[in-house]
Amino acid sequence: MMRILLFLATNIAVMVLLSIVLKLVGFHGFMMANGTQLDLQQLLLYSAVIGFGGSFISLMISKMMAKWSMGVQVIDQPNNEFETWLLRTVARLAEQSNIKMPEVGIFDQAAPNAFATGWNKNAALVAVSTGLLNSMTRDEIEAVLGHEISHVANGDMVTLTLIQGVVNTFVVFLSRIIGFFIDQALRGKDDRDRGPGMGFFIASLIAQIVLGIFASMIVARFSRWREFRADAGGAQLAGRQKMIAALRRLQAGHEAEMPADMVAFGINTGRMGLLFASHPPLEERIRALENQS
Repeated sequence: MMRILLFLATNIAVMVLLSIVLKLVGFHGFMMANGTQLDLQQLLLYSAVIGFGGSFISLMISKMMAKWSMGVQVIDQPNNEFETWLLRTVARLAEQSNIKMPEVGIFDQAAPNAFATGWNKNAALVAVSTGLLNSMTRDEIEAVLGHEISHVANGDMVTLTLIQGVVNTFVVFLSRIIGFFIDQALRGKDDRDRGPGMGFFIASLIAQIVLGIFASMIVARFSRWREFRADAGGAQLAGRQKMIAALRRLQAGHEAEMPADMVAFGINTGRMGLLFASHPPLEERIRALENQS
């Protein structure tokens, strides 16, 4: 969950910055001279630059942003036996997954949490919270690490970037079209050849927010699907019973009313909330593992 929030927040910030830069250099002028048609090819190019640019820049700086925002302390040299075990476990799981050894870090957070990020599977970061290390057995921690290594091996961050880029492109593209036609409807015929008016900017902004909400459901749907796949990968690497035990440990903590930000493996937020949730409910994930043949 933390990985997704960081990626999305960075993606939105970069999109806004790119939009401002392109406007300043004059690339924002995609209206046709007659004022009655949109130059759809130029608009699509503009939208793709904004959409994919934001996603790929977010991906490239994802590891740096994660370290900075979460205060991750990377283990370069283990200071104790537990850190030695942690590094060896990650190294073994990475070798089993045919990827290079990722960086391993710990961040100070009371809630059990973990994430993996990085621009490619051979330059990743796997980080776990102090709360997770203090509340789980080594078998359960191994399963969590297997889950995160599976995310890396599956290339989930790159796939998420591509999906987010496509979604961003269509959100920007359609919002500008909506803004254009609303602006045309609000202005007199003689004023339509003077370029976009205030109505265009207000309408396209509102449309982008609304469309962005619906688009986030698409991204969340993919995110939920990949959690099931990472659970299966973690079960294969560490053992199915260890993966189930780790999920049950989180489920027990949730039932004991642990902090609301304990979302490393997802919390059931109700039917409407589930549409925007990046993780499926814990009971569904446990059931999926139990039903594996």
